[in-house]
Amino acid sequence: MTDLIPAPRSVVAGSGEVRLTAHSQVYAGDGTEGAGHWLRTVLRQATGLPLREGREPDGAEGDGIALRLDPGLGPEEYRLVSDRSGVLIAGGGAAGVFLGAQTLRQLLGPDAFRRAPVRRDRAWAVPHVTIEDSPRFRWRGLMLDVARHFMPKEGVLRYLDLMAAHKLNVLHFHLTDDQGWRIEIQRYPKLTETGSWRARTKIGHRASPLWDDRPHGGHYTQDDIREIVAYAAERHIGVVPEIDVPGHSQAAIAAYPELGNSDVIDTASLTVWDTWGINPNVLAPTDNTLRFYEGVLEEVLELFPADAGPFSPFVHIGGDECPKDQWRASDTAQKQIGNLGLADEDALQSWFIGHFDKWLAARGRRLIGWDEILEGGLAPGAAVSSWRGYEGGVTAARAGHDVVMCPQQQVYLDYRQDAGPDEPVPIGYVRTLEDVYRFEPVPSELTGEEAGRVLGTQANVWTEVMEDQGRVDYQTFPRLAALSEVAWSDLPAPADRDFAGFERRMTAHYRRLDALGVAYRPPTGPLPWQRRPGVLGRPIDGPPPNR
Repeated sequence: MTDLIPAPRSVVAGSGEVRLTAHSQVYAGDGTEGAGHWLRTVLRQATGLPLREGREPDGAEGDGIALRLDPGLGPEEYRLVSDRSGVLIAGGGAAGVFLGAQTLRQLLGPDAFRRAPVRRDRAWAVPHVTIEDSPRFRWRGLMLDVARHFMPKEGVLRYLDLMAAHKLNVLHFHLTDDQGWRIEIQRYPKLTETGSWRARTKIGHRASPLWDDRPHGGHYTQDDIREIVAYAAERHIGVVPEIDVPGHSQAAIAAYPELGNSDVIDTASLTVWDTWGINPNVLAPTDNTLRFYEGVLEEVLELFPADAGPFSPFVHIGGDECPKDQWRASDTAQKQIGNLGLADEDALQSWFIGHFDKWLAARGRRLIGWDEILEGGLAPGAAVSSWRGYEGGVTAARAGHDVVMCPQQQVYLDYRQDAGPDEPVPIGYVRTLEDVYRFEPVPSELTGEEAGRVLGTQANVWTEVMEDQGRVDYQTFPRLAALSEVAWSDLPAPADRDFAGFERRMTAHYRRLDALGVAYRPPTGPLPWQRRPGVLGRPIDGPPPNR
């Protein structure tokens, strides 16, 4: 029972157990019906027990499971009590009950994570225990890049289940980039007809001589998106879509050349980009481009309702890595700078981002973007994803903006996990499981009020060198388990964290991941089929800067 991940706030062990049998029932009180349906479904699959809907427990000795709301608890707080009367999970809100149900599943053992029973004669028991628990951070996220390598819908739904199992509650959904546009926009069909496919793909780092000459692509229909959002909401996960502007936009320009700087380059000759890096081909900073993306965002807002889950009012607009060379050479861009009375091209990007800041705010939404959007100032309601270290987050918090901490040096899961030669396509600094476990999202230099601006943290999974689900699993796990504990549990200072204890708990957790079919990196290193010898990466030696 002490092998729970993420670690609960309080665990008090008892001396017996509650055995689930063919007579056990699940009672879901008012407001907990969704959690009750989820729990009955997954436990029926794993155990083979009928687990019928039950009556409210009468306090007598029993073997059932009861779910209730308790107004004395916080929205995501829960209390799980397993004793002679059965199992009771109380939560301050439906989310709290659901999170408590996730803990119950862990208490039942790794086989509770399977989709069918492996032994019909096994006993299912919950140890007598009292667990009181609540999250440290409200935003506990995973950014999934499906633009560089497309992940089919079933893979996204699978990752939502993996997130829920780790008590994560925000999927940052990176849907557009130079290498692919992944969301159907009915007003602009070429975005997916043309923009969702590339003719070939660079294998490894952009300096690699290797290519995959097969076309690569795919997109989500609008009904696919609705399904993903609804599936996430049932698991109390909010989906924050990212539509990247004004950089990282060649796929859109390939579909609609008028979006690019056509007075500088032949935008009609551009195709969806087939390699990696910072792309010079960026959107033209014109009113026509603004109108086009307003049309995109109108459909995005309909597909991602503001009430669909935690932080659902947010829309991520990217704003990072936008080279200004084409704008400097563009008469159209220079005239726009003059007409708007702006100082330079950096101010022009600030105007571009500011337009959508106001546009979203007028529709009851909130803009969030990478920390470059701080340049030139932001509206009060905008938030920042701090990726270039901590500095952007510190600046944003001190300016009164909400922050999600996701510094690349700490929680970019495309970074390699070991310095050894067997690590597949080694990218960036070495970030071990222990490194992620000792990550601290709140910089020490922030005051108490400023620290309150840190909504939470997320791990970012960029997929340039992750061509399929197995590669995504390998880079993401087990480090996402460490991030989940950083985001959820009230841990001591990084140097004082009990990593040895976490490793011991991971021994049990690996068995859960096995049951879930996760192709994680083993603690002893990559398995032979997980290595990719001869594929050039971009390793960076030494420790990353902690700033």
